[in-house]
Amino acid sequence: MPPAIIICKMKLLFIHSDFFEYEATKKAISNPEKLTDELKYSKRENALVVFMAVEKPDEANEDAVIEKTVAETEDIFKKVKADSIVVYPYAHLSSELSSLQTADRVIKGVFDALKTKKYNVIRAPFGWYKAFNIKGKGHPLSELSRSITVGAEEPEKEKEEVSKALKAEEKMKSKWYVLTPDGELSAISYDGKKIKGFDFKEFPNLEKFARYEIAKSRAVDKEPPHVSLMKKLELVDYEPGSDPGNLRYYPKGRLIKSLLEDLVTEEVKDYGAMEIEAPIMYDFEHPSLKSYMNRFPARQYTIQTPNKKVFLRFAACFGQFLMAHDATISYKNLPLRLYEMTKYSFRVEKRGELTGLRRLRSFTMPDCHAFVTDIEMAKDEMARRFELSRDIHEKIGLNVPNDFELGVRLVKDFYEGNKEFVLSLLKKWGKPAIVEMWDSRFFYFVMKYEWNFIDALGKASALTTDQIDIENAKNYGITYVDSDGSEKTPLIMHLSPSGAIERVLYALLERAYMQQQKGIVAEFPLWLSPTQIRVIPVGEKNLDYAQKLLADLDKEKIRVDIDDRDLTLGKKIRDAEKEWTPYIVVVGDKEMESGKLSVRIRGQKGQETMSRDELAKSVLDKTEGLPFKSIPLPRELSKRPKFSG
Repeated sequence: MPPAIIICKMKLLFIHSDFFEYEATKKAISNPEKLTDELKYSKRENALVVFMAVEKPDEANEDAVIEKTVAETEDIFKKVKADSIVVYPYAHLSSELSSLQTADRVIKGVFDALKTKKYNVIRAPFGWYKAFNIKGKGHPLSELSRSITVGAEEPEKEKEEVSKALKAEEKMKSKWYVLTPDGELSAISYDGKKIKGFDFKEFPNLEKFARYEIAKSRAVDKEPPHVSLMKKLELVDYEPGSDPGNLRYYPKGRLIKSLLEDLVTEEVKDYGAMEIEAPIMYDFEHPSLKSYMNRFPARQYTIQTPNKKVFLRFAACFGQFLMAHDATISYKNLPLRLYEMTKYSFRVEKRGELTGLRRLRSFTMPDCHAFVTDIEMAKDEMARRFELSRDIHEKIGLNVPNDFELGVRLVKDFYEGNKEFVLSLLKKWGKPAIVEMWDSRFFYFVMKYEWNFIDALGKASALTTDQIDIENAKNYGITYVDSDGSEKTPLIMHLSPSGAIERVLYALLERAYMQQQKGIVAEFPLWLSPTQIRVIPVGEKNLDYAQKLLADLDKEKIRVDIDDRDLTLGKKIRDAEKEWTPYIVVVGDKEMESGKLSVRIRGQKGQETMSRDELAKSVLDKTEGLPFKSIPLPRELSKRPKFSG
């Protein structure tokens, strides 16, 4: 039997340049290679620059990767007629980097092989940040990207379990429709090029959503814009020291994430949910858990503990269901609502689907389950939660329904018996939705809806979702005592009112990018901005006054900082604008004498003159009733490290 094939997929970017120069500036890892004069700085003209990122799968066959990379480089070098080759380590081409040791060996192996073949080749140092200048030739072959692929025997598989539901989902046949608020149900189909059956002229994003869902293609072949923004703004970055799909949050990113967590939690508690906390790992052989796991379309991480095989939770269902099983519940307690902000949930998403904040293997999911008596109570609860989710997103700063597309998935029998209810949600929504309908039920729910965000690449990502589950209460032995003293089984509602917190941040960044493309200034909602007011003294003699202003504003529960660096006023203002700072306050002699402040408000032309109290009121009025946390960095910019960007 032939060996299984895996794909080693080293990433390469070839630039044929008029000139290229680089200089090593700072250590990027704790033990980089030692710099020689030749490695520290170099400049070449008419050079083929080969940017390289060595990926995790490449560890399986380093020699083959080196051999094929050299062959690809030779081929392009001869075609573009360059004079020299520059081998340049460039980890930014990938989010699935190999170990440092593998990357070092492969990159040096490529260099050594080219040198042995008598090419005029230089190599930039490994493990160093480098400044570089490049001027591309601009001809058709001057910019080329490649993924090196080689066959090898398959290594030990990732520890994942594929549920029966996930396998079934790949084979299940469903029918697709567009449903309008006036009740018109139009069957649609996709021939690989065009969606037929509905005029999407007024709803272009709905068409993108329909195409994405029917094609069921989740892989991405291009980096979405929010990835560069999350790095540039020093919010979030990939963590090469972890499994792919696990991210690192810098102070500003952690602030935004925690504020979102607090808002969602407080809103859900106000709705009447009881907040709990449950374990993140569960017995793989527990009969109820295993049954549910095979009804949920997700891949699981599994771990062998000293006592048993366990899996990491992919939702909060397990803990809440087991808790409800052990509780004594009366009909008077229903609907009974349990809630947890899961830190974290885990799903072994496919490598090709992992991208930035959009799809992860480790994520933070607000999960609220309501236990109800019957379908009628379930429908009432779903309608209430629909409005709860709207309120949450509007407070976050997203617009419902303009920033989303609605998807409804249900069993035909449920739709036929509950058309008026489904239409009531459509009327609340105010525009058409995509409907996926099954003739028979396989999953544990009879109906679910999703609010999907369509990003700059036309990919759809579900945020809010709610489901009517008619199966799991029985599987988990969850019961309640009815008014006549009899024991009955409830139905369960599954709600994530905002969707994963990471996806909310993804949606905010993608929307900001798309607004930029329309000429609209990119910004965060004021309550989420890491710095709400930046104070910029014109000169050193204005610094004490600026510091006093900062202290006064800080007492008002406003995130304020000061640019005390020895830079020009123009440079300080430009840096504040690059950070999307909502309010920029310049303090000079004039402001010190008059007590009036010159304020630049993001998105507005010109400047406004305000008193300190007027400035504070402007911020506090716009953030009233929303969570607040103090600034997560030193207030003086001169004391801040640079994390990314």
